[in-house]
Amino acid sequence: MADTSTQPEPEDLLALYRQMVRFRRFEEAAARAYGMGRIYGFCHLHIGQEAIAAALGHALQPRDLLISGYRIHTLALARGMDDQPAMDELFGKATGCVQGLGGSMHLFDPDNGFMGGWGLVGQQVPTATGLAFAQKYRNANAVTVCLLGDGAVHQGALHESLNLASIWDLPVVFIVENNHYGMGTAVTRVSSLPPIHELGKPYKIDHGEFDGMDLLASLDAISSAVEQTRTTSRPALLEARCSRFRGHSMSDPGKYRTREQLEEEKARDPIPRLAQHLVDNGAATQEQLDAIDQELKEHFKAVVRNAEQAPWPDNELLDAYTHATPNRH
Repeated sequence: MADTSTQPEPEDLLALYRQMVRFRRFEEAAARAYGMGRIYGFCHLHIGQEAIAAALGHALQPRDLLISGYRIHTLALARGMDDQPAMDELFGKATGCVQGLGGSMHLFDPDNGFMGGWGLVGQQVPTATGLAFAQKYRNANAVTVCLLGDGAVHQGALHESLNLASIWDLPVVFIVENNHYGMGTAVTRVSSLPPIHELGKPYKIDHGEFDGMDLLASLDAISSAVEQTRTTSRPALLEARCSRFRGHSMSDPGKYRTREQLEEEKARDPIPRLAQHLVDNGAATQEQLDAIDQELKEHFKAVVRNAEQAPWPDNELLDAYTHATPNRH
């Protein structure tokens, strides 16, 4: 895949560091609230994979679209959703981004080009293909990026979508977040594929892999793929090699990994890696980075308090999407 990326300026890297810390503190605040019984249902955290979300936020233009599965909180924030309506939605409150009706897996913000999280495994893939078809049909000069996990690559919908995207020259970039575990099973136990990104080869789709635990590598790969797709209207398939530091969801204790495995993965944490890069290159001092972290910790304490005090959806709203409206004619 051709490299059309440019090295970010130091101030941009510092802003991206702030974004990654913001994502981490949002997810940690959500985890605490879930553990206290304030958030209900499913809750899938992106802790460990923040570099991918930050790179997407930097690479995509306002007219571009982003769609994903259910590990989506940071992706919605990266596309411009404010912290409060995102947290309110996790709490099921009327002030959430979809009025408390979606919850953790279904944040949605089309005004910012975030086309939502989708709960069924692989469901977002044909939807993304359709979005890219619409972009091309309307000559929008825009790109759709679709994220999926390694556990979704064996879904037939992915293969059908790759085929159609290639035949129709659609401006869509598929990114597989390969965190090595589909729920609790290692991908090596269930997949006979070669490196996942090579799935693009039989469909004549440009493909590649990158270190999703490194912000600079993520920026290079994602920016290059997005701009190449924008220019050529040809699809691309990327594989982000990454790790999630928590279980598949909040109900998963993650006992399929040893403590040593988890510590080895945490040693590649993208946030301290970027922090070290910033300090080593004189873009920030450790005191500046610590201040950012402390500010965001305090910020999310307030966000959670506000979410706890926000109103619940009223019965009229709940009924509107539960019962059919009678035909009065």
